[in-house]
Amino acid sequence: MPSKRPPNAPALAYEDAEFLASEDGRPVRILSEYLGPLHRFRNANIHDTIVFFGSARLSSDGPLGRYYQEARELARLLTVWSKGLQSPVHRYVVCSGGGGGIMEAANRGASDAGGQTIGFNISLPHEQQPNAYITRELSFEFRYFFMRKLWFAHLARALVVFPGGFGTLDELTEILTLAQTRKLERPIPVLLYGSSYWREVINFEALVRHGMIDRKDLELFRYADDPQTALALLQNELQAESAQVSPNFAHSMTRQSQDR
Repeated sequence: MPSKRPPNAPALAYEDAEFLASEDGRPVRILSEYLGPLHRFRNANIHDTIVFFGSARLSSDGPLGRYYQEARELARLLTVWSKGLQSPVHRYVVCSGGGGGIMEAANRGASDAGGQTIGFNISLPHEQQPNAYITRELSFEFRYFFMRKLWFAHLARALVVFPGGFGTLDELTEILTLAQTRKLERPIPVLLYGSSYWREVINFEALVRHGMIDRKDLELFRYADDPQTALALLQNELQAESAQVSPNFAHSMTRQSQDR
């Protein structure tokens, strides 16, 4: 809350909107996009997430509308499962980029099951509006893409990637790079939903053939083509270990920690 100060007193720096919006205020804005979500996740007792990526352009009644419906159903099934776990904290909370399309479908499915659900919206020149299905206290607005991506990875226990464009590819390859380079202390299973789409859009075999990745790197992800199969794969990977600390961050591996 703003402090009670004499009317003619100069503004404190942290209450000075002009300063906070300036070039010099950028480090404060960046830090706020880390500490603000951290504060809210602790208050909400959120332990970890399952992140859904995919196009904002896929609608429920469009030519690829089945992906919207299947994302919604998978998010519902995951939320029903997570709510049935015996845990003192909220486990495997469905998280999306907060917008429309697949993001809306994921939040909507979690909402259908009566669960909490997270939206990491991004401020764009052509505004992306938060969808109506995000839990109110878990709806976030980011100015910086890199801070938004940090939070996608920070609590993620698994990633489900539906068909999408540049943004989806960016988010997918970010996580695959972290996994390939063993930069994360814990594995994050990656599920590519819609095998025909992904095999056409990314020729992983060509990357192996040209020596750009190792064949073992193909084990960093799996394919799924229906919600029930996707659910079973995720349950098998996650195994619902006990939770003691909330939130449960993914920590960076260092050379020293890898050597231990």
